[in-house]
Amino acid sequence: MRAWPIIVGLLLSVSASAEVFRWVDEDGGVHFGDQPPVSVEVDRMELRVNTYANQNASESGYATGTREVVMYSAAWCTVCKKAKRYFEQKGISFVEYDIETSEQGKRDYRRLGGRGVPIILVDDQRLNGFSSAAFEKVYNAR
Repeated sequence: MRAWPIIVGLLLSVSASAEVFRWVDEDGGVHFGDQPPVSVEVDRMELRVNTYANQNASESGYATGTREVVMYSAAWCTVCKKAKRYFEQKGISFVEYDIETSEQGKRDYRRLGGRGVPIILVDDQRLNGFSSAAFEKVYNAR
């Protein structure tokens, strides 16, 4: 079950101009990547930024309009670590809750219907996963 957040994170971290392909190997295994093998039939994946207005964000106590960034993460999540490094390098203030060790993080994650990490809230916008391009689009929107 832990593979799902990794797949979502990988798909979200691909820039908008990149292509992602899906293919099935001879053993029936499903694969995703930007360079599929030549010898198999591939499906081109359509990538979209996975963000939407979230009524649950304000229920968690985070006011809209403040540009407050809240990230729900897990210690094992490499995409979470990437997001944290990005925020620190850009000087973006954020609050981080570990969904496995923080009671607040566990509670909010359940309330948000979390199915993977990171979940990043920017005011009333929710971003599942992380890519710098997707985050900037949400963070810089007014």
